[in-house]
Amino acid sequence: MTRLAVPKTYKLYIGGAFPRSESGRTYEVVSAKGAFLANAAQASRKDARDAVVAARAAVGGWSGATAYNRGQVLYRIAELLEGRRAQFVAEIVDAEGVSAAAATAQVDAAIDRWVWYAGWADKYAQVAGNANPVSGPYFNISVPEPTGVVAIIAPQDSSLLGLVSAVAPALVSGNTVVVVASERLPLSAISLSEVLATSDVPKGVVNVLTGSPAEIAPWLASHQDVNALDLVGAGALDWIDLQIAAADTLKRVLPPENGLDAAAPSLDRITAFVETKTVWHTKGLI
Repeated sequence: MTRLAVPKTYKLYIGGAFPRSESGRTYEVVSAKGAFLANAAQASRKDARDAVVAARAAVGGWSGATAYNRGQVLYRIAELLEGRRAQFVAEIVDAEGVSAAAATAQVDAAIDRWVWYAGWADKYAQVAGNANPVSGPYFNISVPEPTGVVAIIAPQDSSLLGLVSAVAPALVSGNTVVVVASERLPLSAISLSEVLATSDVPKGVVNVLTGSPAEIAPWLASHQDVNALDLVGAGALDWIDLQIAAADTLKRVLPPENGLDAAAPSLDRITAFVETKTVWHTKGLI
């Protein structure tokens, strides 16, 4: 007996929930061979604003958690990804048209990437911060702190690894994230959202939008409650205009051409979105 296909409509991931786009728009996601795979929500300006509100509300709890706790939460994501490995492999094979071996390698690299960054959560501060030499009876200590809400345009040519490589390092220091997934390859991003929703990641820490980066990015770049902008996947956009819009609200911007390769794990990707606070304290008795 031949069963009827049940086309799936993937939703956005905002504030720990899976809403439809407020605009009601969707678009078809097709395989590398042009076959229909699913419908995906096409996020609007309002959806981007809702995602920023959710991310802002989550900053206090996530940045206030201990570094050890954040590391354990990130490691838990890797554990859950390992359990759904076959699903992600199948999605990447269909979407990118690569072999099962290549898809497996991408999924394994994404899992390893979560583990790598989880391990840095309670260690990066010892590398990025320091006790500064001063003349006088004082301690002078530099401490890295999270920037706040980071908006990310994910790499557009990668289903999973590029997304993970951009999102994970921003989370390590306590930032929250609004990420625009690959427009052409969004299914693994939404499947990852399902992993996040069933993990220990607090709601609002990661918010995933699907649709057109060209439509959504300008609103994130100009949003006054976004503290930083990662344009790693915005090379095909007019990212100079995005930088100008971000400058109006004094955002930190990581442009696509700055040399930080999202496909390579790097301490520099963690420190790209931290601020350094310097504290003075007297020595001895007061």
